Formats: sequence, C-alpha cells, structure tokens
Amino acid sequence: MSYWLMKSEPEVYGIDHLKKDSTTWWECVRNYQARNFMTTNMKPGDEVLFYHSNAKPPGIAGLAIVSQPAQPDKTQFDKKSEYFDPKATKEKPNWFCVQIKFKEKFNNFVSLETLKSEKALKDLLVIKRGQRLSIQPVRDKDFDYICRLGRGEK
Repeated sequence: MSYWLMKSEPEVYGIDHLKKDSTTWWECVRNYQARNFMTTNMKPGDEVLFYHSNAKPPGIAGLAIVSQPAQPDKTQFDKKSEYFDPKATKEKPNWFCVQIKFKEKFNNFVSLETLKSEKALKDLLVIKRGQRLSIQPVRDKDFDYICRLGRGEK
C-alpha cells in the first residue's frame, strides 16, 4: 500500500463534498507528474490525505482511499470544459484520473502551519518551498503521524 496527499480547493470540492458523494473521480488534473502518479503508482486500497488548498488556513481535512485505478479523464474530450484537450482522442487519451472514496473527516483539521511546526514531518513534500504539485507521495511514518494529529491522538 502507498500513501498520497491530494490537494483540492474546499469551495470547489472539499472533504464534505466527498463525504456527501461517497466517491469521486479525481478529474481535471493537468500536470504530467501528477498524472503519472495516478496511472503508474496509485492503486486501489492506497490511502489519501485530503488537503484543502487555497483555504484559510490550508491543511489536511481527512482521509480517502483510492477505489478505482486510473481511467481516461472524460473532461479532456468535452469541448465545453475548460479542461478540454484538442490533442486527446478516445483511442489515445492524454489525461487520466483515479476514483477515490471517503474514509474519514478528521476531528482536528491539521493546518499547514501545524505540519510545518512538527519536526517529525520535516521531509513532508507539501511543506517544502515551491512544492505545488496537486498529488504527492507521502511516507508511511508521515502518514501515520498526520493521522494521529487529525484524530487528536497526539
């Protein structure tokens, strides 16, 4: 099993949306490295830290699980979508997305400020300067530590 951090703006699609919907396809990602994580590395059963970005404050709101492997992102074929890709075809899609399902909303929102203040999380990618990737791998020990913070166990 692998662990991931996935960013979303809470006004666009936050943890409460996922809780209500139960599952969602992680569509509209237009970064090759993030796409490659979804197509090559992410597998059903992997766990996800659901991160609220562009929020006040930004931070981790809860957990999700990868429930379906990567499939072509339908938005790349929709000419009305801002995510339309004229180079993509159904035979040769450019963009993919995994499906995630809701697992848990944390009792304690784990803010970016908290993540930065915890010495144990010093190698966490999301706290690194200039790290803007919307999907990031997370080490097992960092995932467990953050879950304890979110559940109020630390």
